[in-house]
Amino acid sequence: MNRCLITYELCGTAKYSEKGLRLIAPKLTHLNDLPYTASELRQEAVNRAKNLSIQGVQPKLSATISVVDQEFKIVDQFGTFIIKPQNDLFPQLPENEDVTMRMAKVFGLEVPFHGMLYAKDGSLSYFIKRFDRYGKGKKLATEDFAQLTGNSRDTKYNFTMEKLIPVLDEFCSFPAIEKADFFKRILFCYVTGNEDMHLKNFSLITKDGKTTLTPVYDFLNSTISLKNPQEEMALTLKGKKSNFRPSDFLDYYAKERLQLNDKTIDTILLQMGSALPKWTELLEYSFLSEVMKEKYFNLLETRMKFFK
Repeated sequence: MNRCLITYELCGTAKYSEKGLRLIAPKLTHLNDLPYTASELRQEAVNRAKNLSIQGVQPKLSATISVVDQEFKIVDQFGTFIIKPQNDLFPQLPENEDVTMRMAKVFGLEVPFHGMLYAKDGSLSYFIKRFDRYGKGKKLATEDFAQLTGNSRDTKYNFTMEKLIPVLDEFCSFPAIEKADFFKRILFCYVTGNEDMHLKNFSLITKDGKTTLTPVYDFLNSTISLKNPQEEMALTLKGKKSNFRPSDFLDYYAKERLQLNDKTIDTILLQMGSALPKWTELLEYSFLSEVMKEKYFNLLETRMKFFK
């Protein structure tokens, strides 16, 4: 029996559940496979990269959903979805990102609508709805932390966790609220092995006159995809990128630098502990291979014990 790539619900012999299809578009009754192989999707991303502002290390494509043709259409502009095919260097990134983003939602972080879909060769691609688009081609004001700090793609790792705090203070409408949310993100990325959260993976968005952190994106367990990971964080915290102590996160960063009170910190830790059973269930249901699941389970267990 199949499991839906969008809801993780059992869906018989179908590739997607009815609920999953309706989440993409209310009138969608079927979803055709992407008319490309994984290799062709990667090449398509390279061919179109000059027309996109979302290019990066991981191949990405802009897309819209056509209810008439019941399929995703790759486009150069005005896309409302981003599609990430299989990576030829790092295995199972779509499956990895999909389940990690689901785990983030369980933890109470704001997560855009996302899921996976089949390509014509049976490979899985990850899709996510753009949170900075609305109406017909209209875009919300969004800036990543590299832009806000005068950095570029080449210098996106040359920063510290401490220096991110003034960005929240200066640009957010309610800095205290965003600081608590930001700490949840940092904690989540650590326990799920995301050691690639550089400046371009954090952004602010202005909507209805209020500037806040954007919904989360690019959350995945990069540690299990690397053969010999040397670091645990992309940006230095207390002058280091690995060999952390619990006090580095809780006492130094949360309490001393972010100025969070004990009640807020304790609440976040309780939420994380309560989320663990659901995280485990999601990993079990995920489309990761058994080998990758085991790696993810082991790292998650180790990192969670770190905070007990």
